[in-house]
Amino acid sequence: MKFHDYEKLIVWQKSMDLVVLIYRLTIHFPNEERFGLTSQIRRASISIPSNIAEGCRRSTKKDFCHFLYIALGSASELDTQLKLSKRLGFIMDADYNEADELLHEILRMLNKLIERFDV
Repeated sequence: MKFHDYEKLIVWQKSMDLVVLIYRLTIHFPNEERFGLTSQIRRASISIPSNIAEGCRRSTKKDFCHFLYIALGSASELDTQLKLSKRLGFIMDADYNEADELLHEILRMLNKLIERFDV
């Protein structure tokens, strides 16, 4: 894998899909959450593909892996925020399930990449 080809990584592509889904879901959150949970959940989702891309632009496997760990942390944050949004009634079950399924697929892919590149 060339480290500059992050757009070819399926995990990056799926992460971008997740960001679009998160924006679609959070558009319906209450206005009073605009600077709270809506902002947090969007930032966590954006952080995933952003850190994958940044890691790919670094020159070593160690650096790449470091940014994969950051993406993994953001994905874990997002997991908690989605669960909270569901408990608060901001996300319907079907929408939650769609986002949760995609997020957990991304988590598995990040873990596999980390196993491959962790030095």
